[in-house]
Amino acid sequence: MTLHRAACLSLLISIAFATSARAGSVGREQDIVDLKLGQRVQVDDGTCPAGQVKEVRGAKMSDKGILRTSTCVQRFGPKSK
Repeated sequence: MTLHRAACLSLLISIAFATSARAGSVGREQDIVDLKLGQRVQVDDGTCPAGQVKEVRGAKMSDKGILRTSTCVQRFGPKSK
């Protein structure tokens, strides 16, 4: 019985982490205020080629906070404003 409860608890925890790491979307990179480690945010600022959007990630912890990386990724769905 305790093994079943532990499995259910670990499933709920993994769902919570997957939900919190989902990508959001903003219009400017300056609009990203509180980027968390592992979080991905899509920025539609027109800096990437047609059909792509910039994805900013919280990549690494440093003594000054979260370091960001950005790459152009394939756009899915309609263009957002």
